Amino acid sequence: MRRFGPPPRVDQTYRDRPGVYAVILGGADMLLAEQNGDFLLPGGGIEPGESVIAALHREVWEETGWRVAPVRRIGAFRRFAWLREEQYWCRKTAHIYLCRAVRRLGPPIEPDHTPVWMNAGLALSRLEQDGERVFAARALGIPEEIVDLRGI
Repeated sequence: MRRFGPPPRVDQTYRDRPGVYAVILGGADMLLAEQNGDFLLPGGGIEPGESVIAALHREVWEETGWRVAPVRRIGAFRRFAWLREEQYWCRKTAHIYLCRAVRRLGPPIEPDHTPVWMNAGLALSRLEQDGERVFAARALGIPEEIVDLRGI
């Protein structure tokens, strides 16, 4: 599986943390979740016993207030990171789905998240994480070799 971000440290123990994230399109626009000034694909951790699709719907609703219809799975990637809220090092496996926006159900229930619609090309350039940027580009049919992985 493809990895983004720093390699795992040999002196560090990592816990598995599967997650699911959505590339949500509505016409020429993409829906992102803004959190503390960073733009991210809506999504997050899959809880024990929860299906990937159930987690996808829950996470998108929590972070954006929108209901989506999954269109297809785009792929998955791995990254090794410190989870600030959970306070542990994880081996995160991110499953990415292309989704269509269905309707807004209300405001997001996570207080530090703001849903932001923007032109899909601009959204691609504003995504904080390399893996999310590559898979969002894949959903838009943009070749990876022209995706800027420096986040500029």
